[in-house]
Amino acid sequence: MDINVLLVDDEAVDLEWMRRRVTGNEIPYPIHVSGTANSGFSALKMLEQERIDIILSDIRMPIMSGMEFARRAREINPDVKIVFISGHEDFGYAKKAIELNASGYLLKPVEDLELYAMLANLCESVEREREEHRSISAAWSLVNEELLLRWLNDPAPSKVGTHILEILSPLLRFGTTAALIEIDDLEWKASEMGEAEKHHHINQLAGFIRYDVEENMLGTFFRSQQTKFLILSSVPEPEFPSLLEKLISSVRNSFPFTVTVGMGKSAREEDQLRESYRQAQAALSIKWLLGKDRLISWDIVEWAPGEHFPVPSVEEILDRMLLAIMDYDLVAIDDCLGEIFNVRMPINQKKEVYDLILRMTTKLHADLRQRGEDLYELLKWDSYQPVILFQFETVHDITSWLRKRFFELSELLYAKNQRQKRKLIQEIMTYVDHNIEKKITLKEVAAFFDFTPNYLGYVFKEETGTNFSDYLNVQRTRRICELLSDPMLKIYEIAERMGYKNIIYFNRQFKQTMNMTPGEYRKRNKI
Repeated sequence: MDINVLLVDDEAVDLEWMRRRVTGNEIPYPIHVSGTANSGFSALKMLEQERIDIILSDIRMPIMSGMEFARRAREINPDVKIVFISGHEDFGYAKKAIELNASGYLLKPVEDLELYAMLANLCESVEREREEHRSISAAWSLVNEELLLRWLNDPAPSKVGTHILEILSPLLRFGTTAALIEIDDLEWKASEMGEAEKHHHINQLAGFIRYDVEENMLGTFFRSQQTKFLILSSVPEPEFPSLLEKLISSVRNSFPFTVTVGMGKSAREEDQLRESYRQAQAALSIKWLLGKDRLISWDIVEWAPGEHFPVPSVEEILDRMLLAIMDYDLVAIDDCLGEIFNVRMPINQKKEVYDLILRMTTKLHADLRQRGEDLYELLKWDSYQPVILFQFETVHDITSWLRKRFFELSELLYAKNQRQKRKLIQEIMTYVDHNIEKKITLKEVAAFFDFTPNYLGYVFKEETGTNFSDYLNVQRTRRICELLSDPMLKIYEIAERMGYKNIIYFNRQFKQTMNMTPGEYRKRNKI
């Protein structure tokens, strides 16, 4: 983690000289010049916005002297290291600098080696203090952690204990942000593991997050619940979200779980800290709508307490969805799901969504029963134990699961319908073949198979690509040709056998199909 340095001097040339020397240093510490200021007022504003570790400041500046600036800087950040830079004639200020507990005093012109030695000592001191800061978590006994979490979760305002406030005070002084981390999809992923393996993964993840928090100086880590963790951080606003994003990515790449983080607003007082914690809770709860494996900040939470889940048109949408399922129209199925779930839902309305899903499946099951199908049997659902529905954490998870299941249902019905149609067509062809020497009509065949002539004709054309009447004519002609191949049969006998009472009409029909008369057919085939 970088050591942040602020440079202050009213002389632009001296300020640029300091910036170049500090950025070009060769000491083994990650020094970062966070900013430069040409007055004490500008420098104080920077101190309020960002955590500074070291200040290099000219001791003589107009309006606000270096001494006055140092006093005010100490009020903002008591731990900041201040080094004064002065000319020989200002050496009288050294005594006052010592009184202010300055970390160093350099005389102009400053030698590079002298500057770098000073910076190295200060960086070593900063790192040592950071290491001590990392051990602050050890000061939080299990009892103190429990008391703090109870205070944060207490809906009634109450004062935090004095001993806890003493530990919180350094954090609140620089602004503290509450961030809640929750493990995603734990219920259904853990259902595939044994209890021991589940706890092993959770403890490993908790240790991983704790290490990341302490190593990157994110703040103080608390285990809020078995699957939730709290960070109280004094890292400045622009940097903290970035560090949380990196933590989320690290978890994603290292574990079979992902995490979602809700982040509150920075706080400098007790009540503000409790509010930051509530904001983090609210941000985390909206994961239901915004999705998981991400950072959700307090400022994008939109409360809608008076709204209710709109479902008056669900029946009509489900009717269209059933038609789409039966027609194997996957695009229409997806559109119907989008119409149902692509609405503004209150954050706390999960139960209404579950009720809606059960209502959807119940209606689809009833409608399919009227068509001789069973939803639960087709999809192998247990209608009395839809446990999986309650394991999903976001609307996206639920719609994805429903989309997959309804696509599967549509494919099953389509395949089943195709098999039934092929079987029906085969049975029709067999019937025609057995009764080809009789006078068969579409109406007669439809009545035999208990269908309307229009439906049977449509199905036959859809499956074979041929009109039933054309197919019948081809089969009758084929049978006539078979009979003509028998020289023992007279043509008029064949006509009577095929149901023709008029030999002239028989000859005309045969010629229309074969472009020759029955007699010519026999001559050509030498029968």
